[in-house]
Amino acid sequence: MISAVVLDVGETLIDETRIWTRWAERLGVPALTLMGLLGGMAALNRSHRDALVLIRPGFDLESELELWAAADPESLRERFDESDLYPDVRPTLASLTAAGLPIFLAGNQPAEARIALLEMDLGVAHIANSAELGAEKPAAEFFAALIDLIGLPPSQILYVGDRLDNDVLPARAADLRTVLLRRGPWGFLHSERSEARLADAICDSLLELPSLIAGLQSR
Repeated sequence: MISAVVLDVGETLIDETRIWTRWAERLGVPALTLMGLLGGMAALNRSHRDALVLIRPGFDLESELELWAAADPESLRERFDESDLYPDVRPTLASLTAAGLPIFLAGNQPAEARIALLEMDLGVAHIANSAELGAEKPAAEFFAALIDLIGLPPSQILYVGDRLDNDVLPARAADLRTVLLRRGPWGFLHSERSEARLADAICDSLLELPSLIAGLQSR
């Protein structure tokens, strides 16, 4: 029985294309170069931050963000807004809400990202970030804190994300049900791996969730 749905943020709800394009401009390389390196990091099971270090050896994210904020305080920089939502997000949230399923958003996001999501008025039960939960994915503590927050048995919680390493596998280890979303570089690459079969389902759009959940309910 699925009684609650948790959605990851980056490349599940948020199209990060504009964010990475701004990073490419900041680092002085074509957007295609950075996008290609991100794909390489996904294929090699490396962090997206490693792509930035390849472009600028010695790169320090926190220092760069401070410099960027000082130089361009009015821009979005590494952040997102309503226009970055994937078009299937709001219709899916409406369908799941109409079906009586509480929706939670949870990811490795800074405080500013949580504020941006709150401002979108998405009508979800709760928006949690790694700071609130006291751990970052894929740590088991992240999912344990998420389960405590939701207050349901893990087997009644469905976690939806675009990655095996950060989403499906650690959520499954915590006994949550899982869906792998084929979206973004990690989503497409990870869906081809043998571990993808460990997800309860694989989908190409969030719009598939209501029917997928109905199928899972009958198992």
